[in-house]
This record gives sequence, structure tokens and C-alpha cells, in this order.
Amino acid sequence: MKKRLGLVWQDEALLGQALTHSSYTYESRQNGVKNNQRLEFLGDAVLELAVSDFLYRNNPDLDEGDLTKLRAAVVCEPSLARVARQLQLGPCLFMGKGEERSGGRERPSILADAFEALLGAIYLDQGLAGASGAAIGFLLPVIKDVLEGRLERDYKTELQEIVQQRGGGQVQYLILKEEGPDHHKVFTAGVLLKGKVAGRGSGHSKKDAEQQAAKSALADLDLSRALIRT
Repeated sequence: MKKRLGLVWQDEALLGQALTHSSYTYESRQNGVKNNQRLEFLGDAVLELAVSDFLYRNNPDLDEGDLTKLRAAVVCEPSLARVARQLQLGPCLFMGKGEERSGGRERPSILADAFEALLGAIYLDQGLAGASGAAIGFLLPVIKDVLEGRLERDYKTELQEIVQQRGGGQVQYLILKEEGPDHHKVFTAGVLLKGKVAGRGSGHSKKDAEQQAAKSALADLDLSRALIRT
């Protein structure tokens, strides 16, 4: 794993933590074992800043809206899972037996979260410059595909743009339901337009559930009529 990443670690324990899924700590009897959820929180912020900075500096002719759309395509769950697969993070994860049996090592939400946790670990070990450089290095193929128009669809951004163009008001997302154990939750999200649920979706992460809710709203033929009438 260390060789594939091409990094020299000052604290290798951070790498181990980044690769520890919550299901492992849930099943493990070892006291003090830390999972990667806190590192994921940190890595998410590093990722957004690194990608924003790169797109801003390398695309001086693009306006805020275009940059936002590009960033959303780069940092979306399918894109991050793709990079995690290329780094072979899945086989390296410390994971509970139940999660592994259910296909957790290939689940996009788990892989995307592990990649964000990895960036959080690099940030703590090597600072913002090191983490940002690593993020862009890992993501360059994805960024190239996005810039050349080979996008992963971001349903949330598409829905927001349509609603804004038609004066439909603010788009809001609400987690309607959580089911399952902590290490294998299923979230159900609703997308609200003018206070009414316009679409629902489920996923193993809140982000994925919200994307599926937006997809549902976009697919609803009544949505366009409702927005036009208002």
C-alpha cells in the first residue's frame, strides 16, 4: 500500500486508521482501535479546497457556475470510488466480517469515504501542501475526463440549475430515515421543493441517498409542469 501511494510517512499509524472501516471497530475486541470516520471529515474539506484551487488556477476563463459544476463532478462519490479502486484501497481495508460478506470492499460509498480518510491522514502527517498535492496527483485522470466532457452525472447540481432557471425556489435535502446497524446503514433522503417532497432516494451514505433523491425528482415528468405553473 505504501509503495502504491508513493509517500514517506512520519506517522504510519495514521495510514492504518485511514484504512479502518467502522465495521472493524464495531466487531473488534481491541480497545482503542480508531476507525476512519474523523479522518474522512477532515479529508472531505482538504479535497474540496484542493480541487477548487486547481480548477480556479487552471481555468481562468470559466465563471463560478462552471467551476462549481466541474468540482461537483470531480468530488462526487463515483469519481472518488474510481480513484480508490485504482489505488486498490478496498483489499487493504480493515473491515468487519459482516460488511465484507455483503460486498463492502467494492461498495462505492465505502471506497469514496476511505479515499477522503486517506487525504485526511496525509494532511495530518504532511500538512496542507502535501495533502493537496497528493489529492490532485491521484485525481488527475478524473479531472482530465471531467474537463473533456466525460462527466459522472451530478444529479443534485442538475436539479439545482433547473430549479433556479425556472424560479422554483430553494432546493433542500432531508434525511427521512436511517436503517440498519452503524456499520451498514441505509439512508433514505427526500428532496424538498417549496416545502414538498419532490423525490426520494436511498443509499449507503447520505450523499448517495441525496443524489438518488435528486435523480428521482429529475425523472418525475410532473416536476417541470409544477415549476412552470409557479
